[in-house]
Amino acid sequence: MSTAKTGVYPVYENQFKVGDAKGSATAIADMETFSVSFDNGVEEWKPFDQGGWTRRLLTAKSVTITINGKRNVGDTGNDYIAGKAFVNGREAEGYLVWTFPDGTEVEFEGCVFNVTNIGAGDSTAVGPLEFEALSNGKPKVTPAA
Repeated sequence: MSTAKTGVYPVYENQFKVGDAKGSATAIADMETFSVSFDNGVEEWKPFDQGGWTRRLLTAKSVTITINGKRNVGDTGNDYIAGKAFVNGREAEGYLVWTFPDGTEVEFEGCVFNVTNIGAGDSTAVGPLEFEALSNGKPKVTPAA
């Protein structure tokens, strides 16, 4: 009998882990929202034999996952992302895995972590941690079992 989930689900059932590599990846405490953006490259051409209609082919992809939450000093995953705030180049890269509620996993090796906010906000607010995880090459997608 399959244990894969079906039907609708709450968004919090999506889970993310980060680290230097798969073996060291850990959850990120106190994250509250995420959004996903796919940037697709589409080539277009208008051949004579199509009578003026456009032909298209999807030729490129990238993914940006924007994750927002609270800065939790002392949490391994939260500290890992916060540690990317002041680095450049290859030091800003790491591993991210996105696990869907049905068990599908999308793994990003060499993911670029772009920290966009670390602790800034209203004086009475809880300090935020906000970042983008940008694909850096083709991710590995493992369908649910």
